[in-house]
Amino acid sequence: MATAQIQHSPSPPPQPPVAQTPGPHAAQFQKLFGDALSHVLRTCSYSKFSSCFPTPAKYASQTLTSIWQQITTKVEASAKKEFEDIMVERDVVAGLNELERLVAEAKGRRKNGVEVREPSHTLPPERLFLAHLAPYLTQTETELDGELKRLQAENEELVDGIQGQQEETERLVGGLETFIADLERANEVMGNEIDGNGVKKEIADIEQEFRAAGREAKL
Repeated sequence: MATAQIQHSPSPPPQPPVAQTPGPHAAQFQKLFGDALSHVLRTCSYSKFSSCFPTPAKYASQTLTSIWQQITTKVEASAKKEFEDIMVERDVVAGLNELERLVAEAKGRRKNGVEVREPSHTLPPERLFLAHLAPYLTQTETELDGELKRLQAENEELVDGIQGQQEETERLVGGLETFIADLERANEVMGNEIDGNGVKKEIADIEQEFRAAGREAKL
């Protein structure tokens, strides 16, 4: 009795693991963030910062430079930390790399005029999952791009707020210096008025009285 041989479908070769090293799209996305952050930091250069505080810039430039460096360093570190947290939380590098691979495969098939469809039951779960995940990854990339622009706008508002506070502080200091100068000029004028009119006139009257008394004594 012949034994029927059951032929099984060959198992598909395992898919190569998704590299965590940023591919072209992921690298471009990271570069976009770096360029945007650099632009924000350049808008708050030391020359612009010190122009809001001319007096400290003239007499305490080292202290003012240290304050400016602390502010820009904190803004840069905070923005990079939040960006890195989002990249890790959403697994952006792996997602963009896989999306890039899928797009390259589709372009290659279209270029060769061949469309190979593998039976879905032969695909590994990871491949099926990523195939369904591709639209979500595209949406995530768009959302991250929007989040990056939002962070850039918030950082620019922060810089504008700091500059506004600096201008207001400088205006108050200038007003106080003007007020003190006015007081000093008023005191000087009042002192000259007292010395020039009151005291001198009083001395002249006393001299005249002494002279009159002397003439009466001679008579």
